[in-house]
Amino acid sequence: MEQRKHWWNGKWGRLARRDVFLRVDADRWHVEQRAGGAEGISRFYEYGSADEAEETVRALLDGPDTWRELSPRPPGGWTLPNS
Repeated sequence: MEQRKHWWNGKWGRLARRDVFLRVDADRWHVEQRAGGAEGISRFYEYGSADEAEETVRALLDGPDTWRELSPRPPGGWTLPNS
């Protein structure tokens, strides 16, 4: 499964933190809505198209929080340019 995008509501702490992830696995798109950080509770959605998944992401990001898009880690990990 490849992570395509990750949003964070910019808040720290188990009670306030929220994350939304967009992932793809072959032709299936997955959205994860997580509350409470890495140890928190997640809700998962699965779709057959990117458009359907992105519609859910837009709905989840709607509201008073100031969402920030975080860069996903590239498949091979991060590499530094040669010096």
